Amino acid sequence: MTFEHPPRRLARPLLGLLVAAMGGAAVAADGAEPASFDAQFRVQMEQIEALKRELARQEASLNALRREVDLERRGRGGEGAAPAAGAAVVAQAGNEQPVTPVGQAPAAADRPPEVAPIFEQPGVLTPPGKWIVEPSLQYSYSSSDRIALVGYTVIPAILIGLIDVRNVKSNALTATMAFRRGITNRFELEARVPYVYRYDDTRGREIFTGTPGDEIFTDVDGKGLGDVELIGRYQLNDGGGDSPYYIASLRLKSRTGKDPFEVRSSFEVDGARVSAVQQELPTGSGFYSVTPGLTVLIPSDPAVFFGGVSYQYSFKRNGVRPNVVPETAMSEYSEIQPGGVIGFNFGMGLALNERSSFSIGYDHLSVGKTKAVFANGERAPGLRVQMGTLLLGYSYKVDSQKTLNMSLGVGVTRDTPDVQLTVRMPFSL
Repeated sequence: MTFEHPPRRLARPLLGLLVAAMGGAAVAADGAEPASFDAQFRVQMEQIEALKRELARQEASLNALRREVDLERRGRGGEGAAPAAGAAVVAQAGNEQPVTPVGQAPAAADRPPEVAPIFEQPGVLTPPGKWIVEPSLQYSYSSSDRIALVGYTVIPAILIGLIDVRNVKSNALTATMAFRRGITNRFELEARVPYVYRYDDTRGREIFTGTPGDEIFTDVDGKGLGDVELIGRYQLNDGGGDSPYYIASLRLKSRTGKDPFEVRSSFEVDGARVSAVQQELPTGSGFYSVTPGLTVLIPSDPAVFFGGVSYQYSFKRNGVRPNVVPETAMSEYSEIQPGGVIGFNFGMGLALNERSSFSIGYDHLSVGKTKAVFANGERAPGLRVQMGTLLLGYSYKVDSQKTLNMSLGVGVTRDTPDVQLTVRMPFSL
C-alpha cells in the first residue's frame, strides 16, 4: 500500500477553492451587489487560511513520522508504546471532512537499545507483565604465587635461611538461575539463586625439606548454595533519539551461602611459620550487603555506549567466632566489617546484524580495608584491593523467545581472576 504525500492531497481542494473564489469574483463583477461579493470573499479567505494552517500541521506531523521511521530503521523501537498515526482534516465550505490516515508510525523509542550483556545488570528492562528466566554458568580461574622467607639477611639481597615458594590455583564454577519480572514499563524485579562449586590446589616444596620436586600438600573444595540476591531496576527518563537513558538499581545480597567463618580451619606449623589452613572452601561472603547503582546508555548510531557506577555497603557483624582448631585469642572477632566497594564500568556495544551484537568493556572494583577487632582488643591490619577486568561479549538471538549470550573476562590486576567465562541463555515466558 502506498500513501499519498499530504501536501499534494491538500493542494487539490485548495485549488478548487481558489477557482470557486475566482468564479464568485467574476459573478460579482457582472452585476452582483458589492456587499455580497465582500462577504463571499472573506469566507473564501478564511477557508484558505484554515487550509494553510492544516497544511503546516500536516507537514510537522510528516516530519515527526520521518524521524520515527529513521529511529526504527536503526533498531531503536520499543515494546509497549502506543502507535501514533498522522491524519489530514480538510475544512471546505465551513464543513469538516472525514479523517484520512496517511500512515502509521512505529512504536516510540522509549526503551533502551539492546546490546550484548557483559556486566551482571542487563541493559533492557523486562516489559510489564512478562517473566524472563535466565540460566547462566560462569567459570573463573586464578593463579597466585606466595613466597615466604624464613631466615635473616646479612647484606641486602643475600638471605641466610630458607625460601618457601607456593603456587595456588583456584577454580570456581557458579550456576545461577535468575528470574526477572516486569512490573511496569520502567520498573522490574530480579531474583538470583546461585550454586557454587570451588576447588583449590596448592603446589610447592615443603619448607625445611630437601626434596627437589614439587608437591601438592593442600587440595580443598567447597560446594553448595551461594548468596541469594534481590535486585530492583527503574528507568528514570524517557530517553530516545540521541538522548541517554538512565537506569537506577538497588541490589540486596543475603548470606545464605556457607561463609568463611563457618568452614573448618586448622593451624599448621611449618617449621618456623604458623598458618591457618581451610579444610573446606566457603560458598558465600558471610555478610549482608546493599548496593545502589546507576547505569547510563547513550545511543550513537551505529553503536551504543554504556557505563555505570555503584557502591557496595556490607553490614557489620559482632561476636564472630571462626571455626578454627585449636582456638586462640586471635580466633574470635568482637566486631568485623568489610570495607566499602566502589565500582565503575564502561563499554561499547555494536549491532552486527539483526540477530547478533558485540560488546567490549572494562569493569573495576576498589575494595576498601576490612575493619576487624579481635576479642582481646587488638585490631587486624587491613588492605585495599583493586580488581580490574577487561570484558568481551557476544550475543546471538536464537529466536523470538531465546537469546544466547557469551562473555569473556580477562584480569588486568593481580587480585582479579585470570579468566572468567560466562554463558547465559535468557528466555521469556
